[in-house]
Amino acid sequence: MKAMILAAGLGTRLRPLTETVPKALVKINGRPILEIIILQLKSYGFSDIIINLHHHYDLMIDFLRSNNNFGINIQVSDEKDEVLDTGGGIKKASWFLDDEKPFLIHNVDVLSDINLKAMYDFHCERHPLATLAVKDKDSSRSLVFDHTYRLYGWENSSTGESRIVSALEKSDKTNIGFCGIHVIEPVIFRHMEEKKKFSIITTYMNVSLDHPIIGYPVEQNLWVDIGSFEKLELAQSIDPQIYLNKEA
Repeated sequence: MKAMILAAGLGTRLRPLTETVPKALVKINGRPILEIIILQLKSYGFSDIIINLHHHYDLMIDFLRSNNNFGINIQVSDEKDEVLDTGGGIKKASWFLDDEKPFLIHNVDVLSDINLKAMYDFHCERHPLATLAVKDKDSSRSLVFDHTYRLYGWENSSTGESRIVSALEKSDKTNIGFCGIHVIEPVIFRHMEEKKKFSIITTYMNVSLDHPIIGYPVEQNLWVDIGSFEKLELAQSIDPQIYLNKEA
């Protein structure tokens, strides 16, 4: 199984820490976030991984080399010239990901104990265009689903911005947060009309009426977004072993 770790971001919310170290190499109880996610993916059977790189590119390359790519096939997608956002980053890595099988995308700044193989299998059984891990969380931004967890839009409660691709009855509407983990069919690349830098959510909105994109609720799972010093401190209180597949 193939996966991509999105690790090209600047980590601005963790400055000044990320001025000297990339966000992906910030340590949780002595272990870099990137290492935790790679080992987690490996423990669930993902043996081919691509990582997009930009900020502190050379440090990231040195880290992977010094660890012998953790004994699996790890490739990099070079975004040194420009960070391409989630959609652009995934599109640029299509040469690696597009082998007619679903692939998993994982943000580098989120840690969870979600069973990634179970999520992958859930997707394969239902064959939507994409399956998104979702959870109620403290955020002004949310995705909009109907009662069957089919995606119909997004909303930002703090700015009032929204995009709803189809009207929903209030009783049929579910607002919930996206966890930064998704499984995608490679046919997605045929629908990426955007150029260079764009969000994958934009692509999802453009195609969701004709191609089902569904939510995968993970309310019972541990999930931490390492996007602030407060959340980083919370993550430090959790044993990194909890993120690994206990049955591997």
